[in-house]
Amino acid sequence: MTLKEIQNLLDAEILCGDDECLERKVRICFACDLISEMLLYLKPHSLLITSLTNAHVIHTAQVMDAKAVIFVGGRKPDQSVIKSGEQNNIPMLTTSLLTFDCCGRLYEKGIKGDRQ
Repeated sequence: MTLKEIQNLLDAEILCGDDECLERKVRICFACDLISEMLLYLKPHSLLITSLTNAHVIHTAQVMDAKAVIFVGGRKPDQSVIKSGEQNNIPMLTTSLLTFDCCGRLYEKGIKGDRQ
């Protein structure tokens, strides 16, 4: 699926990311609210789903080469975090859905978690 398709599926708002970024293909995702677990388990080219909105999430996404970050529960990071995402070419979206619902919808459409 592309990020654009995921945006539509999750009824998400784009916080940053241009049209080119939204054409990125996603095959796997990882949902987590602990930075330490993100660093342990997030695989490159994954979609990161989280309720954390601090700058550490963007730094982690950058280090782990994530495709994009989706914030759940209607959460939005502050402008400095969004600007960091823009500067680091990390698309960010927000949805009112909770983590479970996001993961369920993505799983139904063929997006899987990474199996170790």
